[in-house]
Amino acid sequence: MKKVLLLTLSLLLLTAGMAAAAEDWLQIGGDYRFRYDVLKGTVNAYTQAATPPAFGLPAAGPYGEYKVKNNSLMMNRFGLNIKADPMEDVVVKARLVMYKVAGHQTSSPALSVFFADRYGASNDGTVGHVPQDSVLRVDYAFATVNNIFDAPMWFSIGRRPSTGGIPSNYRQNQEKMGTAGIPAILVDYAFDGMTLGYAPDIAKLPGAYAKLCYGRGYESGIKDIQGYSTNLKDTDFLGLNVVPYDTEKLHVEVQYQKGMHIFDMPSDAGVTANLGDIDWLGGVVTTKMGSLNLFASAATSKTDPNGNIGATGSSLLGNPGSTESHTGNAIYVGARYDMGATKVGAEYNQGSKYWIGMIPDGDDLWTGKLGTRGSVYEVYLIQELKRKPISKKGKAFVRLGYQYYDIQYTGSNNWVGAPAKTDNPGTQMMPPLKNAQDLYATFDVQF
Repeated sequence: MKKVLLLTLSLLLLTAGMAAAAEDWLQIGGDYRFRYDVLKGTVNAYTQAATPPAFGLPAAGPYGEYKVKNNSLMMNRFGLNIKADPMEDVVVKARLVMYKVAGHQTSSPALSVFFADRYGASNDGTVGHVPQDSVLRVDYAFATVNNIFDAPMWFSIGRRPSTGGIPSNYRQNQEKMGTAGIPAILVDYAFDGMTLGYAPDIAKLPGAYAKLCYGRGYESGIKDIQGYSTNLKDTDFLGLNVVPYDTEKLHVEVQYQKGMHIFDMPSDAGVTANLGDIDWLGGVVTTKMGSLNLFASAATSKTDPNGNIGATGSSLLGNPGSTESHTGNAIYVGARYDMGATKVGAEYNQGSKYWIGMIPDGDDLWTGKLGTRGSVYEVYLIQELKRKPISKKGKAFVRLGYQYYDIQYTGSNNWVGAPAKTDNPGTQMMPPLKNAQDLYATFDVQF
């Protein structure tokens, strides 16, 4: 009888250990957000260029100044995060997202005709980051192998977590992403690609690491099919990210990236031409002094047009056939003061006439604010619910915020066509919004 009891106890302990191990290798979390926006803007007097009806733009002709608004835009977003450790030094991470407009199963009520990154055409890199419908879609899914050659080296491949980077996490009330993150002023776009990283152990450079990144922005498909030929090339991106210092109190990050054979239309909307290359260089510094979080970020962009003309009749940041290179720059600064469960923040960003980022996934309704050619001011208040967390990452909070866009040049977040002053825009493909406001509120639950 004693042997039977010992055997039974052993089996129970073994089963419990197996269950614990099975539970430990798989982690599931996520988030829910309800968002309410009040949007107002002013379009300056201009002449609307003639466009095909399929483009969904206003009819050709002169227009006087007019106002646009939406006094009640509501959205629901749900995300499911999965992390699996199938074997030693191998990790798989994925995120599924549903993001929809309340009372609608298309993106049209939340998008507009004012900016290329919020135009209605489908774009591979913005899926899950602009409102669509109630379908749960893959935001990212990738596998990582760590400790390659028994060294602090890793290789990662798949749909990249290349959105929501530092320092935009402050206003989202999120922790800084780990080594997978990138500066928000340079990239906020979902890529399919790969990364090779290395994190040396240097006493005077705590947390230092570097990584080489590759992403496919557009796949041009099979060439020279019988009776049909195309000169389109794939759009690829290369980047070198260096973090020489990474601690809780100080983070320093620099990145260079190059986009090759940039497409002229959203990647899923019928690309007709490759317009040239774009080089970017930028970085970000964040610091924490007690309860005060500060950050400063800056970047520059430089175009190398090939003179090709896109579907809308223009070239890379220029008039039809132009091969003139243009350099743009942008800055992004801000602060957040944490008072326990209450956090107050303020941000400012400014982009020059020829500034162009790769940031259409920015969490902004009018247009990704970090790609604005002009200035954007934002203030926000975060109030966390004082409840005891049950899940590992349990958190719930309300965020109230206000954005004001002072747009100086046309074409924010658009690399096709020459920018013009919004005070005297002349003939334009898209209505030139000169200022815009967004009063928003969100209720977020993270688990």
